[in-house]
Amino acid sequence: MTRDYSQFLKPTAKAGGAPRTLSTLEALGWQAFFAQQTSVDEMAETPPARVIEVHRNGLHAMGDEVDTVIPPGPDATVGDWLLLDKAHPASSRVLERKSLIKRRAAGHDRQTQLIAANIDTAFIVSSCNQDFNVARLERYIALAFEADVAPVIVLTKTDLCETPDQYVAQASAISSLVPVVVLDARGDEPRSKLADWCKPGQTLAFLGSSGVGKSTLINALSGTQSIETQAIREDDAKGRHTTTSRQLHILSDGCAVLDTPGMRELQLTDAETGVADVFSDLHALSTQCRFNDCQHETEPGCAVLAAIEAGDVDSERLARWQKLVAEDRHNSASLAQRKSKDKALGKLVRQVQKLKKK
Repeated sequence: MTRDYSQFLKPTAKAGGAPRTLSTLEALGWQAFFAQQTSVDEMAETPPARVIEVHRNGLHAMGDEVDTVIPPGPDATVGDWLLLDKAHPASSRVLERKSLIKRRAAGHDRQTQLIAANIDTAFIVSSCNQDFNVARLERYIALAFEADVAPVIVLTKTDLCETPDQYVAQASAISSLVPVVVLDARGDEPRSKLADWCKPGQTLAFLGSSGVGKSTLINALSGTQSIETQAIREDDAKGRHTTTSRQLHILSDGCAVLDTPGMRELQLTDAETGVADVFSDLHALSTQCRFNDCQHETEPGCAVLAAIEAGDVDSERLARWQKLVAEDRHNSASLAQRKSKDKALGKLVRQVQKLKKK
């Protein structure tokens, strides 16, 4: 099935009068999608609250006259909406998600890590220096596509680069569905150049390596210096981890913004469609190969290899596509095996418990 990505393109301005004042819930990102999952009576008994930060001792949630830490219990991440059960907070119901960004967690335990839920736009930030990496940008975009989140590439620190146009050209070549914005994170440009996406009631996320300017951008959007920032190391342009946890910030103009720590490792899992959409040109070519299981290496009748030989496709782009496809398949299979083993173990435990009762 072909997915509709029309909503990923740059929003168009709507004519009208002065913007109306948002309610507390709307400023937090409450939308019709979530309202349809509940009722007025249920909301009165269990008021909606949004998870703005995850702590070891629970979930920090905010809502209309709600600002509390919910004990561990709900399977939720930053950005989730839940209906707060004041009598039994740990039993609060998590509403169905509009979108979910996830990755395979670092380490060898084959777990899935939830990054953020209910994000409308993901600003994928990269500096115009040694941090710039096409393969990393492709990973982030595949992550966003799979989550049904609109990605936007934001290039910063062009003032430190003599030839910013080369970075813009490389970023723009990744996907025609992904806008590329070039700006100075320290001035007024973030508010003007990102305004089309920073609408009241929208939820935005800034993703990227440490030191690319994510926190600086959020400070610029909010007009404050509430988030601590640090300069990059001069020797290798690497950033320092100033932001240590994912936190949702509510701006005065009614926009919710998620700041995230730089992720050293970004392993994809269950992202087959997202990867195919990033490399839609190669995916389309692969359907024209003579063999359905063509690996695009030495097979006769390979349409992808023919395109490379003709100069229509970059061989390095093919290598990156093949790497992501293989990684996603491996991680997805590993996680599926783990879930199967966990399910079998749970069944065995229940059987043992029944025998003990007898």
